[in-house]
Amino acid sequence: MADRIHPRDFSPTPSPQREEEVPLTLQVQPQSVKQQPPPATTKPPAPGTYVIQLPKEQIFRYPPPPHLLPKHNKQQPASRNRCCCCFCWLISLIILLLVLVAISVGIFFIIYRPKSPKYSVDNLSIIQGFNLTSTSSSTTTVSPKVDVTVTARNPNTKLSIYYIQGSFISLSLSDNPAVDLCTGVLPVYYQPTKNVTIFKTALTGSSDVIQSNRQTLYQQQSKGKIPLRLNLKVPVRIKFGSIKTWTIPVKVRCDITVDKLTVDASIVSNKCDVDVKPWE
Repeated sequence: MADRIHPRDFSPTPSPQREEEVPLTLQVQPQSVKQQPPPATTKPPAPGTYVIQLPKEQIFRYPPPPHLLPKHNKQQPASRNRCCCCFCWLISLIILLLVLVAISVGIFFIIYRPKSPKYSVDNLSIIQGFNLTSTSSSTTTVSPKVDVTVTARNPNTKLSIYYIQGSFISLSLSDNPAVDLCTGVLPVYYQPTKNVTIFKTALTGSSDVIQSNRQTLYQQQSKGKIPLRLNLKVPVRIKFGSIKTWTIPVKVRCDITVDKLTVDASIVSNKCDVDVKPWE
């Protein structure tokens, strides 16, 4: 008879099963947690430098706060800008004045059309002191005297001329203009517009000057041509409307040639140049 097999207590080996995913929930108990400040990031010092920390008690002087710095440091750029601004304004003002003056001068020339006065020597008469009958200087004992007739023409239609005191006339040799044979002045007078004025003036000199140039004068008179130079320096004032200008110097140089140095001398050639300088 077959043996009967009794059942044993069989404890099966647990088979590997998939762990069930159980959601985890964290329950945080509220509690007062002090937040720690983040650690300060300290950069390592550059190579070759040293950082020395001293206690505050050993620091004798330290920089003041920014709001306590001296004010002149902040105002220095402002003062420099102010100077630049003033300089620019000054330059602009000067340029504006120059433009206004140029416009005024242009308008004046357009309206009045100023022209220089014209001069000519009409007659030159030797009164005394030029006795050139011989080369001997013993006959020349009196001071020379010459009468000169000058014609002044004002071609302007809107400008009149005032000839004021301070004029000067000199008669010299063309070869030696630095030595004056005779000198004189022009009369003071007023010349209206479109006017021609003829005036006669007397020139006087020194007999010593004639004696030193007697040989030259005798040789030129023997040829029938004696070149002379007449220089005029006349201060004038121009009037337009009711306005008078400042004193303007007028310089005239006349190169004249006479046939002889006598009372009835004749002018062979006559040329005058006028130089007017309003800004001199």
